[in-house]
Amino acid sequence: MDKRLKQLNNLRSFESAARQQSYSKAAKELFITQAAVSQQMRQLEAAMGSRLFTRNGRKMELTESGEKLYVATQTAFDALLKGFNSIQTEEVAGTLTITSTQAFTSLWLMPRLYKFSIKHPEIKVKIVSSNSIEDLRQGHIDLAIRFITANETDTSDGMTYEFIAEDHVYPACSPQLIKEFKFKEPKDILNFWLVSLENQGRIDWPTWFKEAGVKNYQDHKKWTEVSTGDMALSAVLSGHGFTLASQALFSQYVNTGQLVIPFNIKHPISFKRYFVFDPNSAKKSRLDVFTAWLKEETQLDEQSTLEVISHARL
Repeated sequence: MDKRLKQLNNLRSFESAARQQSYSKAAKELFITQAAVSQQMRQLEAAMGSRLFTRNGRKMELTESGEKLYVATQTAFDALLKGFNSIQTEEVAGTLTITSTQAFTSLWLMPRLYKFSIKHPEIKVKIVSSNSIEDLRQGHIDLAIRFITANETDTSDGMTYEFIAEDHVYPACSPQLIKEFKFKEPKDILNFWLVSLENQGRIDWPTWFKEAGVKNYQDHKKWTEVSTGDMALSAVLSGHGFTLASQALFSQYVNTGQLVIPFNIKHPISFKRYFVFDPNSAKKSRLDVFTAWLKEETQLDEQSTLEVISHARL
């Protein structure tokens, strides 16, 4: 046997350090010390007779030899995982851990989850609500539902990013406001309080006003700032002006008549909804069942919501 095959444990640390460009992150993922990772990399370099990493600031970058070994290591580990999965007779029954934003889990997922539980009582679902981008491997999370405004996704983490739907954003308000005040043009929104997110990113009010042809919006004084989308909708449901909300968040309230989309003018930037998961997960069969159900619910939701929005003013 080639003596280099004795480096399998060190290769596991190498793959993690190379993927994350960090010894410290590899140590966290593998539950060992950074010093241990550093020592393993020295042992591996000695066995290979070649340097594998160079330091660039805080990053550990791969050398040309390191790049070659990284590709070979990933290919080998993927083959091993596929082999493991092929011989394991995994039952669908068991647990799944799902993560998404606080707003999406509370306003979209949780009101519908009972349907899945009735249909698949053999699968126990654990929900991790977080507005941070969770590390799926380190957090032992099986599926993330993420919302991205960019056109491309960063797949350097080795995860599969499956596009599911595009969530358009509209201004929403309570039906009471529509009854009490006559809205004729988008500029009429400036007569009311506007609820915005603390970290609103690219989907903001000024961009929507420009899209709707509203002028002098810079002089607006009535602002309420909140940290999450569910807080924004809670304020608006009680009659506190308008907020910009995505279809995923306002759909159930629009369909039940608790919220209204007064103008059929969507924000020029939309959220792209993705499923993110480990393609080599041992729970793939269970994941397939859950994601298939999510896709069905998403299609039903889109159809009913678009019918309501189509009746909004142009």
